[in-house]
Amino acid sequence: MKLYDYWRSSAAFRMRIALNLKNIPYEREFIHLRRKDQDSETYLALNPQGLVPALVDDDGTVLTQSMAMIEYLDETRPEGPSLLLSDARGRARVRAISQAIACEIHPLNNLRVLRQLGAAFGIEEEARNELWYKHWIDEGMKGLEGLLASGETGRHAHGDTPTMADICLVPQVYNAQRFGCDLSAFPTVLAINENCVALDAFSAAFPDLQPDAE
Repeated sequence: MKLYDYWRSSAAFRMRIALNLKNIPYEREFIHLRRKDQDSETYLALNPQGLVPALVDDDGTVLTQSMAMIEYLDETRPEGPSLLLSDARGRARVRAISQAIACEIHPLNNLRVLRQLGAAFGIEEEARNELWYKHWIDEGMKGLEGLLASGETGRHAHGDTPTMADICLVPQVYNAQRFGCDLSAFPTVLAINENCVALDAFSAAFPDLQPDAE
């Protein structure tokens, strides 16, 4: 497999974790988002959205969107640990937690949105971080903490083994901490994160350890 990666992308971070958990070897091509590599004709031919990650399977199948990629890995590589569980109720809960992060928290604070706040409204970086980023992290984490505290949470988001929910949670916590967000009001989120990062599959995927890290 080949992963089109960027060290600081949350979605690419998810894919590095997923591939590690599945013990799938992969090569990488680095797409530098701040230098606009994603807007090149070559990359847009691969992924018309111009987003990372993209994943190319051994047979040439091109995959986009990290959530779809993770489910694809689970369905095509069933010999590895399951990232979505085998029972319908468990899968639904894992998907719900994952989507609470990937669909509700992450999109509001990704690079494109933060840039547009500056370009269209003249909001300086410090104000964007304080009035926008931290606000939406706090709102999203409140809901996430409630989902995790009221369900079948164990050492991980669902039970005692990592799933897609944990794969989404760790990059979001990493980014929130990078921006100086206070997460002390979310003890369940922090406990799950701590259990995850103790595993090599998660720790090896951290942005700062990637070859293209700056």
